[in-house]
Amino acid sequence: MGLLSGIIKAGVAKRVIDEGRKPANQAKAKQLFQQMQAKRGGGAARPPR
Repeated sequence: MGLLSGIIKAGVAKRVIDEGRKPANQAKAKQLFQQMQAKRGGGAARPPR
């Protein structure tokens, strides 16, 4: 079962990377990131606890 789980995880990771390389998806991700920063007040990321 461990081998099958690893293969599935690798397939999902490849799909995420492939989708992230598409220019349309990069623009969406950049826009989402900017919205998230605006909601937080535009400051730097929170320091770790």
